[in-house]
Amino acid sequence: MKNIYQWIWRWHFIGGIISAPIVIMLAITGGIYLFKDTYEAPQKILLKQVNQKSENRISYQQQLELAKEKWKKSPTGVVLPKSDNEATEFISGKFSHKSSLFLDPYSNKVNGIVNVNETDMHTVRKLHGELLLGTYGTKVVELVASWMVVLIITGLFLFWPRDRGLKGLFTIRTKQSKRILFRDLHALSGFWFSALLVLVLAGGLPWTDIFGESFKWVQRKTGTGFPVTWESQTLKSQPEGKALELDNIIAKAKQFNLEGVVTIDLPQSPMGVYSLYNQTSELSLLRKIHLDQYTGEVIKSHTWADVGILMKARLWAMAFHQGEFGWWNWYLMFLVATGLFVLSVSAIVSYFFRKQPGSLGIPKIPSHLSPGIALIAIIALLGVVLPLFGASVLVILVISKLTARRETLLQTAERH
Repeated sequence: MKNIYQWIWRWHFIGGIISAPIVIMLAITGGIYLFKDTYEAPQKILLKQVNQKSENRISYQQQLELAKEKWKKSPTGVVLPKSDNEATEFISGKFSHKSSLFLDPYSNKVNGIVNVNETDMHTVRKLHGELLLGTYGTKVVELVASWMVVLIITGLFLFWPRDRGLKGLFTIRTKQSKRILFRDLHALSGFWFSALLVLVLAGGLPWTDIFGESFKWVQRKTGTGFPVTWESQTLKSQPEGKALELDNIIAKAKQFNLEGVVTIDLPQSPMGVYSLYNQTSELSLLRKIHLDQYTGEVIKSHTWADVGILMKARLWAMAFHQGEFGWWNWYLMFLVATGLFVLSVSAIVSYFFRKQPGSLGIPKIPSHLSPGIALIAIIALLGVVLPLFGASVLVILVISKLTARRETLLQTAERH
């Protein structure tokens, strides 16, 4: 057990010190991003205001044509209006490439255009997800997230109070050295936030480049993702006569009484379909409905029951990660962000109190000690599940071997 403890302590130490600065950045940006809706709400309210001095309200089809005329981008969707007392929001693109145009149907004027990739909160999100370094940054964040999983597992093993009993789970030793103080602060915050941190990581890792692609592959092979017909590209309208105008589709969409914010994707070709879907914190109420653009008939309809188990878990974890399940979830995520910040800062401070001048302070392991087959197997398994972690372990091992060899050569040279 002592051998395993020393090996785990060394790897926990190395991974923690390397990851801590970026984890602090993730904690800060994650906490800030939780205020996204509150921060952007005033702007959206302003953009949705309409001038109803005129009684002449143009149709949704006319609004669509006007949007095409006044917008450099081609509308790909429209948000289902909740009343006639607000501007109509047309959408172009998705995710970070999404843009919204708000059109006043009474004055026929554009209230404004919002490009997601130009907003302040988008910058915060990009900093959180890729450190503003593009695909290279996403892999750095994925690497740190992978190490966080390992740090949680090893931290729980190391922290368990063998000598102090259950008292060690609740108390911080404030009357001893500063190193002990910050060590306890780090250990206790890590212990009590560990389960929540695992859930937060579960919400982020499936969206990463390498682990995320592997996760998607498993979904495809096991049929546990979205059904094939969830996406509109797999379906076709049957061209018969003239296509229905947008007003007909909006009227039909309202009949479904979908919960939350409802978006209608517009057909992009004569064979394309209208696709309705809603965004709501009640994931069980999610719907995806495809309509023929010529008849308005339902071609395919999906509910939450049609979504595979891995995709359900992914969507739930991501919504939890972003605090979308109500005020309790929001405050819990803000608490987690704060706890993660405290955990990481206390680790760094404890390190500097521990570190001796002229030394990196990395725990040493006697050369005769072996990690054991069980520990090697666990590391290998984690390396397969978390590929970037596995690759980083190999790099660290190579560097450690080269460093040890260099020290041996220097010692030999000094003797001669």
